[in-house]
Amino acid sequence: MAFVPQIKIPATYMRGGTSKGVFFSLQDLPESAQVPGAARDALLLRVIGSPDPYDKQIDGMGAATSSTSKTVILSKSTKADHDVDYLFGQVSIDKPFVDWSGNCGNLSAAVGSFAISSGLVDASRIPQNGVAIVRIWQANIGKTIIAHVPVTDGAVQETGDFELDGVTFPAAEVQLEFMDPAAEEEGAGGSMFPTGNLVDDLEVPGVGTLKVTMINAGIPTIFVNAQAIGYAGTELQGDINGDPKALAMFETIRAHGALRMGLIQHLDEAAKRQHTPKVAFVAGPADYLASSGKPVAARDVDLLVRALSMGKLHHAMMGTAAVAIGTAAAIPGTLVNLAAGGSARSAVRFGHPSGTLRVGAEASQANGEWTVTKAIMSRSARVLMEGWVRVPGDAF
Repeated sequence: MAFVPQIKIPATYMRGGTSKGVFFSLQDLPESAQVPGAARDALLLRVIGSPDPYDKQIDGMGAATSSTSKTVILSKSTKADHDVDYLFGQVSIDKPFVDWSGNCGNLSAAVGSFAISSGLVDASRIPQNGVAIVRIWQANIGKTIIAHVPVTDGAVQETGDFELDGVTFPAAEVQLEFMDPAAEEEGAGGSMFPTGNLVDDLEVPGVGTLKVTMINAGIPTIFVNAQAIGYAGTELQGDINGDPKALAMFETIRAHGALRMGLIQHLDEAAKRQHTPKVAFVAGPADYLASSGKPVAARDVDLLVRALSMGKLHHAMMGTAAVAIGTAAAIPGTLVNLAAGGSARSAVRFGHPSGTLRVGAEASQANGEWTVTKAIMSRSARVLMEGWVRVPGDAF
């Protein structure tokens, strides 16, 4: 019996922030995968090694966590005043689907670097030495991201002394500006607060009625007070991810929040939309030990936040969720703002399982509506491997 041989596709394996993913130039993909559809999804699933009933992704580039089961497709931008179009695919580990409903804020830090190195940014916009300003069109959510990428001798500078909790080694700092990050999700009318309220009562079967802040900024996110669901806000992955009952509770909260936010029309649709919305719980400052063993002092943070991604507690913090945190913290009266002390602020430092992160946001209110012009945070990125990824020729 004859078998179809493997094919090879140019690809780059990159770390961006606290995530890793496989990056492609659109033009390098097989023709059938250059357009959205079943062929593209099947290809990316095979590249990453999904669906995997063993939850290990041994036969692919994924590493069996939501932070590493990721793909990115980039192309020269078709949008005026932008350099590159950025499309993100969150690949399910154990199910045969790719979620295109949101962005990855962490991998956003690697987009500018890849775009420069791949010739997607006009050479006239790249200084010989200094900082290149890369204008990114985030195609999943239709938003602009500005990446400030350091350049030395005309090439991306990846090494440096910027330290990011959740990443073992230092690297060069990449500042990101998420412009007008309030997500214009279908059914949400483009409002930052889809219900029109800073805090809502959300009825969750088996849990009760919870006070929640539901916000569309960076990524749709449901915030709940840690104490209301029996937590302190100092939890690490092992405290949550090994507890099936807890994970089921968070998924129930997420599904009912998605319905209330207008992101889905029926509860059963939540299972096919794992990437969004996110669910997170907040608490006031407290001392704790990060997952590395590093002590985090209450005096060094404004609040504590723990967030779930693809059904599991994240090892640090999703970049897009950090945008939501920074935005909500800047608006007096949200649960995030109240956990941080309740005062008006333009930046916040929060504690997460791996340490701390600072994020800023510029928010204002006009005619009773809150808007945010941009959210700012720093990450780092570097190429881990480049060359080709191979998949069976009949895999897509």
